Amino acid sequence: MLTVAQVAQHLGLKESTIRKWVMCRRIRYVKLGRCVRIPHAEVDRLIRENTIPARGGQQ
Repeated sequence: MLTVAQVAQHLGLKESTIRKWVMCRRIRYVKLGRCVRIPHAEVDRLIRENTIPARGGQQ
């Protein structure tokens, strides 16, 4: 489980962006009291689903 700050650093984004995604439920999270934690698998999912493949052969 990662903190919002750790996810932001890993993805190269601002913490406010990650917090907005949490509020809009764009990213899955676990809430423990007032603490928000994001599973490693969710970060991997974001990267996998938003990766655009390179063009093949033609330019």
